[in-house]
Amino acid sequence: MDRVLWVVGCVAVWALLVFLMYRGWKGRAARQKDRIGELPQVPTDLGDQLIAPSTGLYVGSTLAPSWQDRIAVGDIGYRATGEISRWSRGILLERDGASAIWIPNESIRAIRTERGLAGKVMTKDGVLVIRWELPTGTEIDTGFRGDDKTVYPVWVRETDSDDTANAAGSGEVEQNGEDA
Repeated sequence: MDRVLWVVGCVAVWALLVFLMYRGWKGRAARQKDRIGELPQVPTDLGDQLIAPSTGLYVGSTLAPSWQDRIAVGDIGYRATGEISRWSRGILLERDGASAIWIPNESIRAIRTERGLAGKVMTKDGVLVIRWELPTGTEIDTGFRGDDKTVYPVWVRETDSDDTANAAGSGEVEQNGEDA
């Protein structure tokens, strides 16, 4: 009888912890809702393809500059396999089982590689990170771990005619003539 009570007690504690984590995630989403607002919609005309699609894992988005402050609003906080591609009008991140993320060119502040993002830690330069500004004015970092990391230099160095790579070699890209 003591063993049954002990098992029931452990299951009850486990269920309570799961419930508290769920409430914490929902509370975080409520606190972030106004800062995040509506994400940009994918336009019908993406422009010319600049970088071919690459497969990998969308690791999440965080409030910049914190690499661990994961966004919980909508489905942007959930990891998913997907494909990332660069177009003349922006970056398209298509995720399996989740909504696509569109990052307009004028919103991009920097493209760089990092060791980790949103609790996902990799080897050096294991995650491609795009810092961009939402319509609300909030800057976020969106991370993608590619299956083929040899494409990262193309992403980091891919620039429009006005943009140049950061001379410090940090992997950040200057956008619209401003430092990232």
